[in-house]
Amino acid sequence: MSQDLWLQNYDATCRLAQEIAENIHERNRQQRTGGNPAKINMTLRASQQKLKQNIAQLKESLLRASSSRRIMQAEADRRQNLIDDLLTREKQLNATFKGDITEPETPRTTLMAGGAGMSGGDAANPWLVNESEETRGLTFGEIKQQQHRIIEAQDAGLDALAAVISRQKIMGQEIGNELDEHNEIIDDLAHLVDKTDDRIRNETRRVKLVETKSASCGMLVVIVLLLIAIIVIAAWPM
Repeated sequence: MSQDLWLQNYDATCRLAQEIAENIHERNRQQRTGGNPAKINMTLRASQQKLKQNIAQLKESLLRASSSRRIMQAEADRRQNLIDDLLTREKQLNATFKGDITEPETPRTTLMAGGAGMSGGDAANPWLVNESEETRGLTFGEIKQQQHRIIEAQDAGLDALAAVISRQKIMGQEIGNELDEHNEIIDDLAHLVDKTDDRIRNETRRVKLVETKSASCGMLVVIVLLLIAIIVIAAWPM
């Protein structure tokens, strides 16, 4: 599994800051012993410029990763805290280089860890004092492994979310198919109701016609009977 590029760059930036601290310590030692620190001062200026560029690149890449949601918000906040610690350390190194503040004592274990880290890639984190509780006391390699575990957990969560969305999509398609079938049934019922309504109207018209004809026939019978009665009365001898 490839290592996280941002953590690799952060690792390199921490090593550079540690190297600058060691060079400032050596520069000050030469000044105290009457040596000529001109060469090491040139190296320090170039290293400080490089440190500034590296921190800017870390900030830019973190902003891109956070904007594109390639990392979780909690991880983005943790990395921002690491960058803030680097910026604080950079200001301290610049002030120490210029002589504005006195050089803090560098523990022997930190210097030894810095040298071992440059060769083995698993150096103790030089910012343990300012680091969050999550990474306090961890080596860079352990931080990378922790980051890989976080990414794997995120991937697993995304896979589970994708599976849920896939199931919901299938359910939605099935519901859509059922709705289509129900709509067809409703259309058939509506058509049947229309036909039944037409038949009822036709039958109603026929009934009215029969009633009209029946009434006419009844009137005709009454008239005929009246005529017969008149004839009978007229022919009846007085």
